[in-house]
Amino acid sequence: MAYIYYLTHIHLGYDALAQLPAECERAGIKRPLVVTDKGVMAAGVARQAIDALPMRDVPIFDDTPSNPTEAMVMAAVQRYRDERCDGLVAIGGGSSIDLAKGVAIMATHPGAMTDYATIEGGSAKITDKAAPLIAIPTTAGTGSEVARGAIVILNDGRKLGFHSWHLLPKAAICDPGLTLGLPPMLTAATGMDAIAHCIETFLAPSFNPPADGIALDGLERAWANIELATHDGGHRDARLNMMSASMQGAMAFQKGLGCVHSLSHPLGGVPVNGRTSLHHGTLNAVVLPAVLRFNESAETVVANRRYARMRRVMNLPEHADLALALHDMTARLGLPTGLRKMGVDESAFDKVIKGALADHCHKTNPREATADDYRRMLQESM
Repeated sequence: MAYIYYLTHIHLGYDALAQLPAECERAGIKRPLVVTDKGVMAAGVARQAIDALPMRDVPIFDDTPSNPTEAMVMAAVQRYRDERCDGLVAIGGGSSIDLAKGVAIMATHPGAMTDYATIEGGSAKITDKAAPLIAIPTTAGTGSEVARGAIVILNDGRKLGFHSWHLLPKAAICDPGLTLGLPPMLTAATGMDAIAHCIETFLAPSFNPPADGIALDGLERAWANIELATHDGGHRDARLNMMSASMQGAMAFQKGLGCVHSLSHPLGGVPVNGRTSLHHGTLNAVVLPAVLRFNESAETVVANRRYARMRRVMNLPEHADLALALHDMTARLGLPTGLRKMGVDESAFDKVIKGALADHCHKTNPREATADDYRRMLQESM
């Protein structure tokens, strides 16, 4: 049975920030904690959104790391409580929005964060007591502003998902004007994240025709505009279409994802130069070709039909190699095309494979992957 759930208020356009006061009022937020990061603050982007808030002297937590961690979630929770906040406004990329979702849980629920992780059976423990959240993306990639999930690195080193419809932001303020100053490589990496989301959700086997249509349209928009947005950051139409594609990929998350994310989640926790900071979107771009080859080799009628539909919206020849097309796009954007270039070596494989097999995205791939399959995909992606 398909379960179709689309209830977030979404404002998409260059005037979207003007809707922030009304959405705060609708959500009952009178004293929000603003969750962002220092880069967004330094660029002045967060200030645009903060100035649109109807209240003044708003407390700000700007210590979001590139990959949100349990330690920073709990630091933000302490700030939330100290300031007697009643809601959250997340301004930034997926990291800030995901960190805010962690705060929404832990500021209002007892126990340890691991208790609420999806693979620990924690989703049912997240209740409607979760703090209300309004999400304002400043990148076009993760789509976390319309998604019910968050990814956080726990204190034990695992990078886990937290999922509940109670975490769905009350409103998404999608103003592409906030992305006009995004650097080219971040535009490219987040844009490839959106493309990976649209592809994986479209290929997920569950029956959800509305999500299929949304994902396929998002893929068409992203594929046609990612190079233009990357190389001409001020192109307003390209930025608008990339923000829409990002949102659309995440709207289709309810179908499930697949092996790309099963791999990229634990890869994001691999220490490189003493830090776990590998960019999620770039990881998705790097492993996507190998996963596409793995899924296509199943040679099912459904897979063949879906690959053909993707080729059409991507304006590719009828028998084009999709995996090669994605690899070549990644190269044209100037992103790394192999895990080795990102600092990953084979010594990480066992830990990554263990994480992939346990990941919440593993079972929604169109073809079940074994440990050996994951090892081959990783080797192909080096």
